[in-house]
Amino acid sequence: MNLRDSVYDRGAADASPLSACHDDLMKRSGQWARLIIVALTGLIIAGCSGDNLNDLRSFVQAEKAKPGGRVEPIPEVKPFKSFTYKVNERKSPFQPWGINRGTAKSSGGSTGGLRPDTSRRREALESFPLDTLRMVGTLSQKNGVWAIIKAPDGLVYRVTRNNYLGQNYGRITKISEDKVELMEIVPDGLGGWQERSASLVLADKSQ
Repeated sequence: MNLRDSVYDRGAADASPLSACHDDLMKRSGQWARLIIVALTGLIIAGCSGDNLNDLRSFVQAEKAKPGGRVEPIPEVKPFKSFTYKVNERKSPFQPWGINRGTAKSSGGSTGGLRPDTSRRREALESFPLDTLRMVGTLSQKNGVWAIIKAPDGLVYRVTRNNYLGQNYGRITKISEDKVELMEIVPDGLGGWQERSASLVLADKSQ
């Protein structure tokens, strides 16, 4: 072994402790750096959380300090008032103004008394409701006054006293120049029948 080799081996032996010290220092530096980063991150998060809670508390306090609003009372519900339509006292809403209904006289029960004659032969104008018939004029002859009635079928009929009109057994009682008066027989709602006056007025020529 010569001097050169001896010097090299000594240098290598002296360098080994320095390398170990250097490596240890680098490891410690890395650990401290990680600790510092974690600590700073925690401080930042804590600061942000604190600010958010403060803002929330301030908002809640401000809302609590505002004066409360007034709740409007519930409107009163008025009870519905029913209306009873009495056919004997008011005009029928389903009849035109050309037909007038008068007062009715009840037969007072289902036994005996007033009732329509169902055995007689029905006349032509009894096939139509009274409100579909139109009085278009009158005709005076030696044997009396006749009313001229136009039916929905387009035909014109001539009627006089005791003829029948409409579907309620309406018998003609009087004919004047502008009106036909008749007496109908209708159910009274109690199992019996009642008389009811009605009229058919002269139709407007413009209709």
